Amino acid sequence: MPLYEHIFLARQDVSGQQVDTLVEQFKTVIEENGGSVGKIENWGLKTLAYRIKKNRKAHFTLMNLEAPHEAVAEMERQMRLNEDVLRYLTIKVDELEEVPSVMMQKRDRDDRKRRDRGPRRDDDRPRRDDDRPGGVEGAAPAPAVAATEAKESE
Repeated sequence: MPLYEHIFLARQDVSGQQVDTLVEQFKTVIEENGGSVGKIENWGLKTLAYRIKKNRKAHFTLMNLEAPHEAVAEMERQMRLNEDVLRYLTIKVDELEEVPSVMMQKRDRDDRKRRDRGPRRDDDRPRRDDDRPGGVEGAAPAPAVAATEAKESE
């Protein structure tokens, strides 16, 4: 049976629970037509690059499908009729990935606490004020000052 990755965008006005209801509705359509749904990932509410039907944000959801073409076509037909679905994209793939998608891996990386990342800058690095002559005690004088001192000593 063919394998598909399917992503759809739901309006920003709908709640997360309503997005889950949409997922269950489309999952039922696939299963009634002889297919199965594997991994389902809710990527959450994200900002869109441009407005789609007057929406600036959308709920993104990924579904891995193993279904005949007719089942996918019926699901897409119902998505076109549903006002809550802004866009959808279905791609036929050779194999489905069971690991979390790149979007979910990115979220895991971003959820780390700031203290786990370490210092933001190296404290051994001189600050901007330290680069000026006389900025740091015991530091070598700036080249222009050293040349002036050399002429005076002669």
